[in-house]
Amino acid sequence: MKYWQLIVINALTFLALSGFFQNSFYVANIWIALAASLVLSVLNIAVKPLLILLSLPITILTLGLFSIIINASMLSLTSLIIGSGFQFGTFGTTIVVAIILSLVNTFITNRVRMNSW
Repeated sequence: MKYWQLIVINALTFLALSGFFQNSFYVANIWIALAASLVLSVLNIAVKPLLILLSLPITILTLGLFSIIINASMLSLTSLIIGSGFQFGTFGTTIVVAIILSLVNTFITNRVRMNSW
């Protein structure tokens, strides 16, 4: 799947989740969602590999579940960079959004791979 398609899918997922979690997750508009999706992808390319490497022992001890915390941390960092148009109420909401975003991305990419064969 192409990079820009994943950016748009993540932005649409952010918008849908902000409608679902109205009291604890806020996205101002589609442009903020697109900017947040782009910032998240850059952070996942630049910062996430270092965090995964540094947290490898605890990730092994938790059988990979600590990677959810890393994904939620990337979302929190995205929220700090974007500002008031993209905010989470609690870190628990950030974890739930990270899990759902990962599931959506996994489902979409697997679906596209199955259709391309």
